[in-house]
Amino acid sequence: MGVESSPRGAVRVPVLPRCDWVFFGPDLRSVFLMAPLFRICLLASCFGLVPAASAVAANPAMPGVVADPARIAGSIPLSVTYRPRRPKTPSLGEQAVRIAAMEIGVRYAYGGISPRGFDCSGLVAYVFGRLGIKLPHNAAAQYSYGRAVDRDHLRPGDLVFFHGLGHVGLYIGRGRIIHAPQTGGRVEIQRLAPRELGIEGARRIL
Repeated sequence: MGVESSPRGAVRVPVLPRCDWVFFGPDLRSVFLMAPLFRICLLASCFGLVPAASAVAANPAMPGVVADPARIAGSIPLSVTYRPRRPKTPSLGEQAVRIAAMEIGVRYAYGGISPRGFDCSGLVAYVFGRLGIKLPHNAAAQYSYGRAVDRDHLRPGDLVFFHGLGHVGLYIGRGRIIHAPQTGGRVEIQRLAPRELGIEGARRIL
């Protein structure tokens, strides 16, 4: 770019460099179409305009450019931290059911209160004794412990009493009990339905 000489004290006007253009065809209107483009390119080279790509990178808020999703309110973070769930601690009633289930198959023994043999109240007393709760070895006496529970609201670990408090079983859920049935039998799981007419009541010890 040159500078045109002028008398002292006058403002010097920059002289733009000359450009030689070659046009093809007789249509001179192309001159007017090329002039705006030439001016834009000239201004860009004179003032050192930043390329469009750099401007976009410098300004993430420009239209069409997505900012970091982690910084947008309500967005889903790109990285997810896995937090394993803590295992649910079983209730005392559920623990009683697990202990009783380990004795399935043990023979019935009148007066028995150990894995060598159980009667009905002996099985219940043994199970709760393993949990630190002392119950008498008698079904009728066990009925005075805990609180009464309606049969429609039984939970695992509740005691169900039958036949004038002469028999007891441990409720395990889904309408079933674990009990030591009678002489010649073994500790087993049985549905409540066949014994429903003989139910005297239920108690929740835990």
